[in-house]
Amino acid sequence: MEYDFDLFVIGAGSGGVRASRMAASYGAKVAIAEEYRIGGTCVIRGCVPKKLLVYASQFAHEIEHIAPAYGWSFDGGKFDWVKLRNNVAAEVDRLSAIYQRNINNSGVTIFETRAEIAGKNLVRLSDGREISAKYILIATGGAPFVPSDLVGADFAITSNEIFHLDKLPKNILIAGGGFIAVEFAFLLKGLGVDVSLIYRGDTVLRGFDDDIRLDVHNELKRKGIRVITHATIQKLEKSDNGVIATCSNGEICEFGQVMLALGRDPYINCLGLENAGVETKNGAIVVNTYSQTNVENIYAVGDVTNRVNLTPVAIREGAAFASTVFNNNPIAMDHTNIASAVFSDPPVGTVGLSEHDAREKFGQIDIYKTRFRPMRYALSGDETRVMMKLVVRASDQVVLGVHIVGPDAPEIIQAIAIAVKHGLTKQEFDATCAVHPTMAEELVTLKEKYVAKDLK
Repeated sequence: MEYDFDLFVIGAGSGGVRASRMAASYGAKVAIAEEYRIGGTCVIRGCVPKKLLVYASQFAHEIEHIAPAYGWSFDGGKFDWVKLRNNVAAEVDRLSAIYQRNINNSGVTIFETRAEIAGKNLVRLSDGREISAKYILIATGGAPFVPSDLVGADFAITSNEIFHLDKLPKNILIAGGGFIAVEFAFLLKGLGVDVSLIYRGDTVLRGFDDDIRLDVHNELKRKGIRVITHATIQKLEKSDNGVIATCSNGEICEFGQVMLALGRDPYINCLGLENAGVETKNGAIVVNTYSQTNVENIYAVGDVTNRVNLTPVAIREGAAFASTVFNNNPIAMDHTNIASAVFSDPPVGTVGLSEHDAREKFGQIDIYKTRFRPMRYALSGDETRVMMKLVVRASDQVVLGVHIVGPDAPEIIQAIAIAVKHGLTKQEFDATCAVHPTMAEELVTLKEKYVAKDLK
């Protein structure tokens, strides 16, 4: 059968763009559709603009607390949110244009419109045009979760809208305890906003190693962020000065803004999955190890599959798909030991198993852990501490996990993930000569096993 395209990709985020470009490089005739802006969540309204705001948020602390200890003084100083917002938007525009140019240069046809599945080999555009394709790849990512039963939810913003505010609020209530909530709590505090964070659990960052959770939670409070645990927002009402939040703990408070950071759902709404019989489970598209759905010619990569929801993962899944289908070289993405970061203050870098998960899986493990003040803050008296932790399997001394909270933790974890990914042992860590003076040298100089009091 003759098709209009060999591959039609729905969604021009990181995973979809990588898959389309690589498929085209293997000789496929490829089209891609994007209903919003080319670049996807990471480039347009996620990790890239967020990290630029993180950088901005750090200057006030550096100028006020760190620089004077090194002999620098700054008189006055003024922060301009609108200038920052516009500069970030300009950088996003630049990156989106690069993505579009790279797609064009790859010979991929771009449809800047919504697309949905109309049949096993058929895609329908928003203008009614129908396009046939031998293969279809769904790469539509995710979207912020907003509870349908939250009264007044329309009065809140999400991480999508935070980048476009006309002005920063004097105070904000952030709902959630995951990495998005934590990151925006720290960065908004750094930009001068009075921040409260409300979370239904006992401490933030569920799923991370307990020492990371403890350190980040304590740092939230030390930075002056109010953390309200075991509570949720029950109702939101518009007021003259912002939003009134009624919480499950009985508190009723007014805030300039309320931000919902309660996680993200796979973006499958109105995709027409039922028209081809594509299977979903818990709101995500079900795929096998090669990102293939139950419909043999339809695949899905990235957050829409709810496997490991990280941009680099979507990119690798897209590349693996293209190699499998169009290069006769089947590749299954390995989702184990993927490093990740939380851009809190200080940031988190983590790879491998947490202490809890390692004990559950292997029983006897060894822990090596240290906390210390980084040299950067030695002159200032700043109380920021670094936490570094190695989780080691006792039976063969393989390092199962590395967890860091401290300045440059994301940069360090990228390199150390290579060692964890390839199963290096504690002895091989120890045999590696340290770089002095650095924080990272602690990872190869930890000698004493840590024994918690309740494990003695």
